[in-house]
Amino acid sequence: MAFGQQPQDGNNQYPYGQPQYGQSQYGQQYQQYAYAPNGTAAMNAQTAYSYEEVQSAKRASVTKAYAEMTIGLLITAAVAVFAQVSGAYIAFLQATGLIGVILFAVIQVGMAVYLGARIMSIKASTARVMFYVYAALMGFTLSSIFMVYDLGSIGVALGMTALFFLVLTMFSLTTKMNMLKAGPILMVALIVLIVSQLVLSFLPVSGMTQLVCAIGLIIFAGMTMYDAQQTRALLSAYEAQGPEMIRKVSIVCALNLYLDFVNMFLYVLQLLGSRD
Repeated sequence: MAFGQQPQDGNNQYPYGQPQYGQSQYGQQYQQYAYAPNGTAAMNAQTAYSYEEVQSAKRASVTKAYAEMTIGLLITAAVAVFAQVSGAYIAFLQATGLIGVILFAVIQVGMAVYLGARIMSIKASTARVMFYVYAALMGFTLSSIFMVYDLGSIGVALGMTALFFLVLTMFSLTTKMNMLKAGPILMVALIVLIVSQLVLSFLPVSGMTQLVCAIGLIIFAGMTMYDAQQTRALLSAYEAQGPEMIRKVSIVCALNLYLDFVNMFLYVLQLLGSRD
């Protein structure tokens, strides 16, 4: 089953087991009418209560995805600081050169693609470990920013990104605007952005780098809103398949949100940061 499709329940109306004897649907209705002077009012109250339970479960699932994203960011930050303080990243570059940088990039891309493609067949615990390893590798790579930017610029960029990310998330989860429709447009824009950065890396043009960073920041702001709404939609679609599936979907959603945050941070840093 591909992501974005509604899961099928089949003929099983009771995902957590068959109803116990004496607690059937008709028995519940009989009890509602027997103990309430107004049977309709009692049924409405029960429906409202069930709706609140469902909404609470959905909010908890979304919170879980953001919690996983936060853990990934903390791992990245810790590894980045350790790699800088210990000099591990510099030693790695001296030992491997450009080949090591390319190898790290290939491994990270491969892990992200594998995690998204095989999420249905692997365990939630395996997916979580892969995500944390990916975050650690990203932290090791991002330790290079300490060699380019001063600590003040990094701190300001991180704070601005966190605030920006929070505002975008809250807006996307409360607005009636459907950002899921913008998915294809955002993907095309992202591809154009990547191609533009590759071209500029070989043919640098004065002033174009700042423009591309500004455009990249706008694109990932849109991706953040898109992924926030997609997280809610996917968790709602797969919630009937049980806690294990919710945990796996949460990891994939956390990875998407994590990448949005990291890319926005890098673009903000390039736009506002002071180089050493």
